[in-house]
Parts: sequence; C-alpha cells; structure tokens
Amino acid sequence: MKSFMKEFKEFIAKGNVMSMAVGIIIGGAFTAIVNSLVADIITPILGMILGGTDFAGLSVTVGSAVLTYGNFIQAIITFFMTALTIFIIMKQFNKMKKKEEEEAPPAPDPEPSEEVKLLTEIRDSLRK
Repeated sequence: MKSFMKEFKEFIAKGNVMSMAVGIIIGGAFTAIVNSLVADIITPILGMILGGTDFAGLSVTVGSAVLTYGNFIQAIITFFMTALTIFIIMKQFNKMKKKEEEEAPPAPDPEPSEEVKLLTEIRDSLRK
C-alpha cells in the first residue's frame, strides 16, 4: 500500500497533471463566459433580427407524445453561435499572440557548455 501511495503522490505532483487541472478549471470558467455571451447577448439580438421568433416553443403532437423539435432547433442555433463566438475569440487571441511574438526580440544564443569551450580551446591550440 505504501508503494501505491508513493506512486500516487508522484503522479499528482507532476507538472503536467497540475497544468491539466488548471486548464480544466479555466476551461469551465471560460465556458460559463461563452454560454452567457451566447444566451444573454447574441441569442436575444438574433431573436430581434428574426422578428422575435422563439424556436423553443415549436412542437408537434403525435398521439400522446409531444415532439418539441423547437428545442432541437434552438440547440443547433446555440451550438453554432457558441462555435462562432469561440472561433472569433480564438482568432483575435492568436492575432494578439502572433503580434507579441513578432515584437519580442530574438532569444540570445545559449552559452556553450564547458565541454564545447574546452574543445574549442583544444582546436585553437592545435591550429597554432
């Protein structure tokens, strides 16, 4: 049991697991922001453009079953609006990131290792 706990602690302490956890938490928060943007801003604007049409209320009764196909249409619209919103946000983010990379000065060449310095000295000595 001790080796299991030791392995588990090592697994949890790895950087990639912690990065993944942070990514999931940030992703959840970002999802809430995008959902609010779509539901509270974009969908009402789309509703005004379409003349106040509410797809969620559309349904048809077949026997004793009620098929609310309007909810399905609304879900498709919400999906496409969410995908479009994320696409626009990511496009702007990538544009900003590219601009930062272009403005950043190039990284200096790394300092040669001690072995390389020693080999360079030996080479220079042999040339003499």
